[in-house]
Amino acid sequence: MATLANKIILIIGGSSGIGFGVAEASLKSFAKTVIIASSNKERVEKAVKRLTGAKLGGGEIIGRVVNAGNEESIKGLLDDVGEVDHIIFTSGRLETTLAFPGWILIKLKTTTVEISFLFKDSLDLRLWGVVAVAKHAKIRSGGSLTLTSGTLAIKPAPTLSVAIAGAGALHTLTSGLAVDLAPIRVNIICSGAKEKLLKQFSAFKVDTELWDDLPPSYKESFLKDTTKKLLVGHLGQPDEVRF
Repeated sequence: MATLANKIILIIGGSSGIGFGVAEASLKSFAKTVIIASSNKERVEKAVKRLTGAKLGGGEIIGRVVNAGNEESIKGLLDDVGEVDHIIFTSGRLETTLAFPGWILIKLKTTTVEISFLFKDSLDLRLWGVVAVAKHAKIRSGGSLTLTSGTLAIKPAPTLSVAIAGAGALHTLTSGLAVDLAPIRVNIICSGAKEKLLKQFSAFKVDTELWDDLPPSYKESFLKDTTKKLLVGHLGQPDEVRF
């Protein structure tokens, strides 16, 4: 069985969700060092504490704070950590501003901000953040860069055209980077709706922050409707994605 023995793993967006799951799996696979980087210092510290307390494999666990949408911050992180074997980029935020009819359309009709500007932060993070990583990373021979995305670019949904455009850009960027960075492997994992990306509400015991902006009345119907459409019959778990 292949392991990550003597390997250094950098997870940008590793303090929660899929990224945290990958950190756990890396330690269980005997990685020498696992570095988790995220924008929130408190959450990074809590994640490091959880991983350390779990005593998974004995590898070193390091936490770093980074603004994944800022090239200078990305460069500083990568210069600091030096050579690594594998990088996983899972940083992202849910942009609901244009996504959901009714409650959101009121914002669109009254906002004085240009629509393109509403998604600038998301594109800076999900697209240009990845470009910055590809530019400044020092990945050892045999290593990889793995990105994460959703399924919108493959299976579009109503009212999400701008978000779909961003997802599509990330997909095509992955194809280009696979050529430019060869023989370093570059791949993208497109996961569907994940339970750990939904904040606890109603009778559903789920937690985290990406869906905080959804109105409470919308959350429950969204969760139920999404679950019904999934072939596996349930929302995804980080454990199901990290492997």
